[in-house]
Amino acid sequence: MRTNLLVRRTRKHFPRLDVARIKIAAIQKGGSDRKFYRIQCSAEQALILVKYNREREENRHYVTIATFLTEHRIRVPEIYFHDAAEGLIWLEDLGERDLYSYRDESWLVRRAFYESALDQIAALHALPESLCIEMKQHLPAEFNSELYLWEQNYFFENCLGRLFEIEKAKLTELASLPALQKIADRLASFPRVLVHRDFQSQNIIVRNGQAHLIDFQGMRPGLAEYDIASLLYDPYVDLPESERTELIDYYQGRQLENGTAIDGGFDLKLRLCAMQRLMQALGAYGFLGLVKGHKHFLKHVTTAMQSLQRTVAEIDGLTELEKALRQMT
Repeated sequence: MRTNLLVRRTRKHFPRLDVARIKIAAIQKGGSDRKFYRIQCSAEQALILVKYNREREENRHYVTIATFLTEHRIRVPEIYFHDAAEGLIWLEDLGERDLYSYRDESWLVRRAFYESALDQIAALHALPESLCIEMKQHLPAEFNSELYLWEQNYFFENCLGRLFEIEKAKLTELASLPALQKIADRLASFPRVLVHRDFQSQNIIVRNGQAHLIDFQGMRPGLAEYDIASLLYDPYVDLPESERTELIDYYQGRQLENGTAIDGGFDLKLRLCAMQRLMQALGAYGFLGLVKGHKHFLKHVTTAMQSLQRTVAEIDGLTELEKALRQMT
């Protein structure tokens, strides 16, 4: 959609804005098929405009989920107007400082922002099961064994196959390891909560010292540990083990405050979810980098592969996979 048309659409829904003063600029964001624009109305006022593909079901959930999260006091951008017919959303501009942009700050500074992010995700995870059931009709498919297996195969196809060019016979052998199916089944057997699904540093905006969640349209029933793994094993920010341990302790403390018991299997579930999340991320890097031409994703492959290799080394039944990963890292 042309820029001048977007300005006219904005003027239509926000008639008080002075069209002559509006400045609109595209925002390059991730590998999404959505297009983002910052509309500067004045020196003090700006909006974000999102143009989404209406044929992709996940995109149609954004406004419903944003409204739901706001109702439950989880910080997300305010929705100003949604034109469902055109696939346009005008929403609050939270600024450009995401958690990733603070990666070089001291731990004293970063820890406060990470804790703020964990406060938000802990609040989401603590929502009662009745709300999870109520929202399910508006959400993508829940995490089940098929989805976990899809993440694994996404990794084998697009990372090891497409990026590292591992021969097909070896790929089939690794993907068929019985432990991988067992992991998918085991993770699918645990009770689910609502999860963000893409809870990583670039999807957390820090405004006035407080974390706000964005890109939550993939929210669905799943395991809380998947979100925690997404943040603490984030390839964009390679956290030292000491920082990771502090944040796990902090999150578990928030869970207890929210009335959620910490079961004895947390560490194992976190490790298995970290494996899944890293596989999903690496599959995405291969696909987006080589198929979609977003080459900047490829620079994160080495960190993610090293993290996956260390994680897999601690999981029973995956010796052959760990050995193969070690050869590539």
